[in-house]
Amino acid sequence: MRSTKQTAFPSSDRKGTLTREPRERAFLVGIDYHQRSKNSDGDAERSTAPKLVHARAARAARAAASIDEDHAARFGADESLAELHELTLSAGAQVVGEVLQRRDRLDPATLIGKGKVEEVVGAAASTNADVVIFDHELSPSQLRNLEREINARVIDRTQLILDIFARHARTREGQLQVELAQLKYMLPRLTGRGVEMSQLGGGIGTRGPGETKLETDRRKINRRISHLEEQLENVRRVRRQQRSRRESVPVATVALVGYTNAGKSTLFNALTKADVYASSKMFATLDPTVRKVTLPSKRTVTLSDTVGFIRNLPHTLVSAFRATLEEVQRASLILHVSDATSPNRAEQDAQVEIVLKELEAQDKPRLHVFNKLDLVPEDQRGGYPNTDETLYVSAKEGLRLDALLDRIDTALTEDAPERVKLAIPQSEGKLLSLLESRSRIFSREYRDGYVDLEVQAPESVVRRVKRFVR
Repeated sequence: MRSTKQTAFPSSDRKGTLTREPRERAFLVGIDYHQRSKNSDGDAERSTAPKLVHARAARAARAAASIDEDHAARFGADESLAELHELTLSAGAQVVGEVLQRRDRLDPATLIGKGKVEEVVGAAASTNADVVIFDHELSPSQLRNLEREINARVIDRTQLILDIFARHARTREGQLQVELAQLKYMLPRLTGRGVEMSQLGGGIGTRGPGETKLETDRRKINRRISHLEEQLENVRRVRRQQRSRRESVPVATVALVGYTNAGKSTLFNALTKADVYASSKMFATLDPTVRKVTLPSKRTVTLSDTVGFIRNLPHTLVSAFRATLEEVQRASLILHVSDATSPNRAEQDAQVEIVLKELEAQDKPRLHVFNKLDLVPEDQRGGYPNTDETLYVSAKEGLRLDALLDRIDTALTEDAPERVKLAIPQSEGKLLSLLESRSRIFSREYRDGYVDLEVQAPESVVRRVKRFVR
């Protein structure tokens, strides 16, 4: 059984806000794919979908198995297409129309079937689309077949995400990582990408300049990939050295992770008083940022803002950004930030679990922070209580951030605070200044040239005043 839904848009975004005419006009193709199962004889589900679909479905199933069923809701096709819409806007394009098809099985040649291809061809032509974007990863053969039929450039969800990353990369490291991911994506898709790159065939009488150019391009790309991997290994080495220097001092690292557009950068700015770029666009943050935060115990920790995760995050990106995401692997505590108001929050959280498992960071100590509490009506916020492992906050309005800092303070074991009584000579001005800035002072009395103090200070500070403990 098949059904379709097609929508055309005027020169405005989905919310109806008039926008500046973008560079490209995009037509979106969504797919709602349901596997059939033979429940009568207990046979396993079968499908003509590419093997990649099965691999990703298996990873998602393994991740979802560890999550409560109530929190593993399926990401619907309509929500997925809406997410593709937002991704397209983040890439700087204008969405001029979209079509959604529901199928029991994917077509191995064109993904959506010959009849649907003809419909997309007509719809793309009527909307003057420059690019047709599929909400599914296309195999090299599917991409070639679709490009032959559709009079517009064809890309898939993975290529769109790679393009957004390329637009937002600012540092040299980020640019290297994006280029590496793009080249690894491009390499198996060279054959047949346009006449000038087409493979003429194999065997006698079929060899020609097309094959020669194809192989030349492959060699160039492989050489470039090797060069980029070497440069990124240098980045990893520098990061390891920097991390070793940081770890020589007892300073814990807290990493922010979460689905894209969950408000991580806004929370980062609120906690660190930094001015990191924060936007409602997807993947506004690409290059990682690290800043210091002083906790209520006066301990200093480093907070790391990372790139947002997304459903079906291309594996090439996870691999390429491993140097950056090592901060997550080495963190003492992970703050998993979710959008408290998102209707797809459960599935988004499941996708974050998948990426954390790929990074082998799923067992790290963690706090779940539900952001955007300011979007919840004030009279309903009582229904969002903080617990030992979950906290509801508003980074934008600064709601409940003190409780979050207290919880981070409690969760961290590095440089643990100690409560001690001290008798320090008034001549020890540097030590008194240190305690003033790095400890919580509960009492203070002056007598006979000494200052009697009761303080709570990090272990590293207590060591420096140990001789004055009474």
